[in-house]
Amino acid sequence: MMPLSLSDVGQMVVIQKISGNDEVKLHLAELGFVVGEEISIVNKNGGNLIVNVKDSRIALDRNLANRIYI
Repeated sequence: MMPLSLSDVGQMVVIQKISGNDEVKLHLAELGFVVGEEISIVNKNGGNLIVNVKDSRIALDRNLANRIYI
């Protein structure tokens, strides 16, 4: 497994694990980031990511992207 922040633009990936405390996990789950969900990287800018998840585009900072493992 590797953090989402290390994936390439245009790559389709499946979430394997989400780390962090319960508050962080709940926040990410509310945005659609759950184990088994397929997401794609739209853009990377200075460590921040824009990803497609469940037909929505979500911006994540590097800290949150490092908590999502693919």
